[in-house]
Amino acid sequence: MAKGQTYLRKNDQVEVIAGKDKGRVGKILNVFPDKDNALVERINMVKRHTKGTEMNQQGQIINREAPIHVSNLQLICPECTKTGRIGKKFLEDGTKVRFCKSCGESIESK
Repeated sequence: MAKGQTYLRKNDQVEVIAGKDKGRVGKILNVFPDKDNALVERINMVKRHTKGTEMNQQGQIINREAPIHVSNLQLICPECTKTGRIGKKFLEDGTKVRFCKSCGESIESK
């Protein structure tokens, strides 16, 4: 895929297929198509050191998600509950939908 194009959307269930979190499943919180990254819930957790900003607020270490490249993610089909390749097609009314290539069912975020 060209830069800026991705088949993943917000609220999709994905599985990590490479990296330190390989095999884990999560929901996409945000997609950054210009960088080909996605933010996945409880995946790729990093420690963020924050400085105290006010006189009575202390600095702390926060665990938060970091973006992960979309090539390391694979969409889980909601119908057959398998990870697989995704295709795009046009319906009779002209709308473009994603479909699972293994079961042939349409994938729409609920």
